[in-house]
Amino acid sequence: MEIRRVQITGGSSYVITLPKEWIRTMNIKKNDQLAINIQSDGTLVLNPKITQEQLQRIKEFNVSNIQKPNYLLQLLIGAYISGFTSIKITSTSRMPTTIRNVIRSFTQLAIGPEVVEETDMSVTLKDLLNPMEMPLDRIIKRMHIIVKGMHEDTMRAFQTKDKKLAGDVLSRDDDVDRLHWLVARQYNIILQNVSLAGKMNITIGMTSTCFLISKIIERIGDHVVRIAQNIPKLVDSDLNKQTMDRILLASNLSLDIFNKSMGAFFKKDIKASNETIESVTKLELLCEEINAIALKQKGIIAIHVGYVVESIRRIGEYAEDISENVINYLVTEH
Repeated sequence: MEIRRVQITGGSSYVITLPKEWIRTMNIKKNDQLAINIQSDGTLVLNPKITQEQLQRIKEFNVSNIQKPNYLLQLLIGAYISGFTSIKITSTSRMPTTIRNVIRSFTQLAIGPEVVEETDMSVTLKDLLNPMEMPLDRIIKRMHIIVKGMHEDTMRAFQTKDKKLAGDVLSRDDDVDRLHWLVARQYNIILQNVSLAGKMNITIGMTSTCFLISKIIERIGDHVVRIAQNIPKLVDSDLNKQTMDRILLASNLSLDIFNKSMGAFFKKDIKASNETIESVTKLELLCEEINAIALKQKGIIAIHVGYVVESIRRIGEYAEDISENVINYLVTEH
């Protein structure tokens, strides 16, 4: 870090010199224009590229040597999350139907990319979503609502022995994944173009926190899915009422911890975050108690109970991670 003194010229203009090494590296000449962006925390971002071309990033994939279509899907997801605004898929011969199906599946999974050009040997995707139209906190809130609903319906399916409802929970996990990809994409785009943070009225620290919390919520959603997958096995078993009641109690406690951790995030409440962390110990003790009871069950029932209880415990511990990230952010920012 270099320290420069502010000087006054002409009696009213404040001037500060720029590092010569930076000027040479960026190839800045006399009379070139620089963009100055004022961030929400008061810092200034100096950008030598003020045209929109800097926001256009193109990635191209040649699928001629790709044998497994799912590999292309992973490449497309990676390019999307990395922040590429345009993705071109090419082939040295007529593009196979399997490849086109993967591209179609990707556009249905990801938020923003659409096919803008298509020939026999190429497909071009372009991201039509403006990053500023999707604030990160709004995406996080939507993820929380979806996962919360998945958790509640999973336990309702457990109580009412509704296998169809448990199956519906599994399908909603795709919505959580696509929203997490969008958060990751927004995060990478802001890192590549810091001036966007000011336009979106968000600090870099908050952007990083949103990305971390988004990933945790996505993991919580995965554990809710794992519970839902085991519900049909439990409702068909001869599970005693004591174990059922304990599972419901632990599940409600883990959901309460999750909801409170998210509430602390949106309210920026350090005290509430710390209280949420302290309540996780109670959940862990309850889960240990259920596992001890489950061991007395006959056959494979104990295994499925163990899977469910482990995921319930992990949901609470992931919610604890959310609260820890909130505290870290608030201590740094305030």
